[in-house]
Amino acid sequence: MGKSLGGVRVSRRQLLGAGTVLAATGATMVGTSASVSADTYGSGELGPWRELRHAVSNDEQIRRVRETDGVFMFGDSIGVQDGNDLALRLTKLTGKALAIHCWSGQPAEGAVDALQTWATQYGLPSRILMATGTNDIFKPPAFGPQVDRALQIAGPTRTVYWVNTKVSRTRESDLTQRADLRNSAWINRQLDDAARRYPNLNVVRWSEFLGEVKYPHRYLRDGLHTSVPLGQHWRNELILRALRKPVLRSGPTA
Repeated sequence: MGKSLGGVRVSRRQLLGAGTVLAATGATMVGTSASVSADTYGSGELGPWRELRHAVSNDEQIRRVRETDGVFMFGDSIGVQDGNDLALRLTKLTGKALAIHCWSGQPAEGAVDALQTWATQYGLPSRILMATGTNDIFKPPAFGPQVDRALQIAGPTRTVYWVNTKVSRTRESDLTQRADLRNSAWINRQLDDAARRYPNLNVVRWSEFLGEVKYPHRYLRDGLHTSVPLGQHWRNELILRALRKPVLRSGPTA
C-alpha cells in the first residue's frame, strides 16, 4: 500500500503489558488505489509498512506470558489501536496476560514471520491469537498459505484463534470499496477452508458480526479500523468470548 491512510509514518516501539497504556492510537493501513486499473485484485498495492507505528511487547513480558501460559497476539494496525484494551480485559476476566506483536500495515506473512520468531526464541503458549488479514486484501491468494504456515508452527496441540476481516475503505472510490469487500470475502473463505482442515483453528467472526448489526458504520470509523469505544469494545468482546473457550474441536487434521 503506497500511502498512509492515517498520515502516520512514525516507527515507534511500544512495550505492552497488563496495565500499560498504549499510546499508539493513530492506527494506520498503508495502501493506495491510485493504480487500481493496473491492479489485479482492485484494492491497490501493498506498500512499505515496516517503518510504521507498531506495538510490540518487551522481552520480559513475552517470557512471562509464555511461562504463565497467557496469550500471544499477532496483528496489524487494528491491534496497535485495540491491543491494550484487550490485554486489560483479558487479565481482568481470566487472570492471564497478553503479549503482543502488532504492526500497522502488516500482512499475514509478516505476522506469521513474527510467530515463527517468537516460537524459536521463547516457545509458544497454548493459545495464539492471529488478528491479521486486513492488509491481505491487496493480494488475497497469498493469505491461505500463511494460515497453513501458522498452523504448522503452532502444531496440533495449541489453539489458534483467527479474526476474520471486513474492509470497505470509505475514503476510496465505490469501485475500490467493492473490490475491498470482494477481497475480504475471499480471505474469509480461505480461513473457513483452513478451519475445516485444522480442528485447533477457531475463527472469530468479526465480519459476520458487522453484517448483522443495524448500523455497521458506527463500529468502523473509516471502513476498516474499529471506532472507539463501540467498535473496539465489540471486536475485543468477540475475541474474549473465543479465548475463554480454548477447547480443541474434533475433526479431521491437516
